[in-house]
Amino acid sequence: MTALNPIVAEVTQRIIDKSRDTRADYLRRMDAAASSKPGRAKLSCANWAHAFAGAPVRDKLTAMSGAQPNLGVVTAYNDMLSAHQPFERFPEIVRAAVREVDATAQVAGGVPAMCDGVTQGRPGMELSLFSRDVIALSTGIALTHDAFDAALCLGVCDKIVPGLFMGSLAFGHLPVVFAPAGPMPSGIPNAEKARVRAEYAQGQVDRQTLLESEIGSYHSPGTCTFYGTANSNQMMMELIGLHMPSTAFVHPETGLRDALTAAAAQHAVRLAREGRGRMADVVDEKSIVNAIVALLATGGSTNHAIHLVAMARSAGVLIDWTDMDQLSSATPLLARVYPNGSADVNAFQAAGGVAFVARELAENGHIHRDVQTIMGHGIDAYFQEPMLENGELVWKDGVSESLDLDILRPASDPFQKDGGLRLVQGDLGRAVIKVSAVKPENRMVEAPAAVFESQEEALQAFKDGKLDRDVVVVLRFQGPKANGMPELHSLSPALSVIQDRGFKVAFVTDGRMSGASGKTPAAIHVSPEALAGGPLAHVKDGDIIRLDPDAGVLTTVGVADLTGRPAAARSREHAEGSAWGYGRELYGAFRQVVGVAEEGASICFAQPPGQHPHTDTPPDPNLVDRAVDA
Repeated sequence: MTALNPIVAEVTQRIIDKSRDTRADYLRRMDAAASSKPGRAKLSCANWAHAFAGAPVRDKLTAMSGAQPNLGVVTAYNDMLSAHQPFERFPEIVRAAVREVDATAQVAGGVPAMCDGVTQGRPGMELSLFSRDVIALSTGIALTHDAFDAALCLGVCDKIVPGLFMGSLAFGHLPVVFAPAGPMPSGIPNAEKARVRAEYAQGQVDRQTLLESEIGSYHSPGTCTFYGTANSNQMMMELIGLHMPSTAFVHPETGLRDALTAAAAQHAVRLAREGRGRMADVVDEKSIVNAIVALLATGGSTNHAIHLVAMARSAGVLIDWTDMDQLSSATPLLARVYPNGSADVNAFQAAGGVAFVARELAENGHIHRDVQTIMGHGIDAYFQEPMLENGELVWKDGVSESLDLDILRPASDPFQKDGGLRLVQGDLGRAVIKVSAVKPENRMVEAPAAVFESQEEALQAFKDGKLDRDVVVVLRFQGPKANGMPELHSLSPALSVIQDRGFKVAFVTDGRMSGASGKTPAAIHVSPEALAGGPLAHVKDGDIIRLDPDAGVLTTVGVADLTGRPAAARSREHAEGSAWGYGRELYGAFRQVVGVAEEGASICFAQPPGQHPHTDTPPDPNLVDRAVDA
């Protein structure tokens, strides 16, 4: 067996050391929760009667015995998200499956599920990141009935899986299984979709042409097929060990998907009966490292530079961007999936999928094999793939060699020797950049800044021809305290056009980019954010900025005392616009207490000043006061 990569071992040990107190406190709380009796034993007769008042007679009789497990289902179903539309019929599959093993299942609660594809570039996107913590809180409400012996979480997309994960860990004394719905079939080629978007950005095709292209891409139930945050979620749930093996990318509304859903429910019941597989033991320092490495090896979403931090903290595990950067230096890039290649996740799955990636990473010492999963001890179960034989669900070994080397490669011959995520830092703060889709010749940019407060302003400057030059587009006041840290993917086509015209272009922001971050270099999540006194508030139009991900640099050039300048005031128009309308007024308290990006941008685990060595910069009271006044 290949020894663990020394950098992976070093980073893991550092995470264990710095998490010693928080992890011990978390496990102590979970042990205390586990020491109490199951819900059916500790609830009074009136409580238990309330819990099953609406159940069918068969389930009431099973529950009355007081001897059989009750499975709590937390669902993110709605039929606006194509990825979540299949969940409408999952509860009945789950109930029927657990009845076969003399148990009961109930939908404990539903959680909100936003579609970032619908809100992209719209005011609602400013609630997207906060929705993750709302989902975590909603999961807590669902499971706090304390009537369950195990939980089954139904979710797929961007903020939903991280929120379900965070909320479930508050009940980590229970076994928790995650069950996805799978991707939609492939639509038009991704290169064609990108071409039409670029032409629309330049006014070369009309809106009807763009709409027809988008409908050809997003056309049926199932997850969007590019490798953004939603599909990165699914890959990580497998490498952490919370899925049944290789269930991430099986299409919805198929016999195999239904069988996998039933199997997940029955397995959760089995874990409850056997007293093993509790979530607190599955999610630990090693499994979090495995998730980071797998994310890097597949060129996954930059959103997880925030989400994974918050998810890990929910289990008492402390990670930061330095950890991710070091792991990236030792992680081979094994996959090219759009936007880091032309193939979609269906082609990725056909070429070998997650089972191939897990095997390659494990057998070459890039991830920990000695972890707990819902399948038992060790990661090797995740080298297998499911199939139906004569109507029976079986698992067989996945492929040991890639079936398409343009999509998947072995660790011995990767697309590149390191992962796609880098930490960049300097007098502008700390940020992350995903370079797996950026050609080496386009990565280092040194150019004058063009500074904006909104996507709309930046896009208008592009349309007016003001950005047809070497330029670093700086978009500030986009952090979690300013406006909820929306994704800024609407700028991607315009930035790509500038680069295609032969100019050097980069993007620097304290906001987020989509999981579909593409071919132009983008330093994102800049911390501290401008509204909290970060250096971006002091940048002026024309300042020379150098972004060099290979050297880990994000800095001004020739500016002697950047923060000695007066900070730019956020305009009243944008401050008021982010505070009101489209439900944003309901989240004012969130913006006041949310943590910084490198700590997960969470309201659930925000740390007081002095807790983080990289991000504790005193806020500019003038900036904060102006925002509050607005």
